[in-house]
Amino acid sequence: MSETVRVGVVSTSWWADAMYLPALDAHPRADVVAVCGRNRGRADAFAARWNIPQVYTSYESLIRSGEIEALVVASGHETHYPITMQALDAGLHVLCEKPLALRYDHAAEMAALAAKKGVIHCTPFTYRFMPTNRYIKELVEAGYIGRPYHLNLRYYTGYAREPGYGWRHDRAVAATGVLGNIASHFFYLAYWWFGEVTDVFCLAGEFVDRPDVTPEGKPYERTEDAAYTLLRFASGAQGLVQASAVCTEESVFGQRHEFDLHGEEGTLRSVIDWVERQDVEGTRRGEGPTRPLELPERVWGAARRDTVHNTYRDVFRVEDHMTRGWINAIADGEPFSPSLEDGAYVQRITDAADLSARESRWVRLQEIN
Repeated sequence: MSETVRVGVVSTSWWADAMYLPALDAHPRADVVAVCGRNRGRADAFAARWNIPQVYTSYESLIRSGEIEALVVASGHETHYPITMQALDAGLHVLCEKPLALRYDHAAEMAALAAKKGVIHCTPFTYRFMPTNRYIKELVEAGYIGRPYHLNLRYYTGYAREPGYGWRHDRAVAATGVLGNIASHFFYLAYWWFGEVTDVFCLAGEFVDRPDVTPEGKPYERTEDAAYTLLRFASGAQGLVQASAVCTEESVFGQRHEFDLHGEEGTLRSVIDWVERQDVEGTRRGEGPTRPLELPERVWGAARRDTVHNTYRDVFRVEDHMTRGWINAIADGEPFSPSLEDGAYVQRITDAADLSARESRWVRLQEIN
């Protein structure tokens, strides 16, 4: 068992600033020794803010430096594959943001190399770790709804409402729009709760007018800003994942999550409004209307419950979930989940949904190689 894990971070983004550094900085078993960013001035400021001793503008140099044991890859989507592959080849433990790559075969290569190298790896599907979603997992596994029939997962947000060019809307940079950016979170939850997916059908659209060229004047192919994805599970169950980035959601987080799960023996419902509401309701055959299901103390842990924002902060900065759990797994020499294998599986679902939307047909996951 290692006392501390020397970590490098490739990213100086708002997300690295809000998620990864607060989690790592407060962890007694993590030592963030280096940060890498393309802009030296921004990287220097980021390092100063978090007391990080080493600054790099080249991820290759960081990986070769010998300074780190583990790497957080939270840079742009198009960089995930080359950075992660080089880090894995060097024997580093890796946490790589989703989507793992711009296409499934690259994501599968990443997962295969991680397994070959025997390192500890993570794809951080954030919402898995929220208390309500972990409780739903427990209830489904305990047989609360019985044999699963179908689920409906809805992710509403509004980041794409403003017209104009953005990297998330550029297929060359992001590969997909809401499918990879937000629906992938719920593809993971659907897989985690109901098991393997066999077939996908997706209806995707662009609702907001955007320019035909980038700020540099180059033509680009736009991505979808809303999508409905039908899922068939190996168990025979069915699912619908609705993801839209053109909704008017005026909460602090600017988003809303709604879940319905139905089975032979019962129903589960959950809403997270990202203000104050984060609850689970349920009923079983013969019990009448759904009623609130109180989350056990062990599920809440040390997380505050007054607002969703405070719960969210504590889950990732105080509790040992996601980034902090990955650090513990490295220090203890144990595997971690969600892994790069999970990330590659979700990439396969995402790519199948994208192909389905483009060709207006059902796509079997086995077609995506």
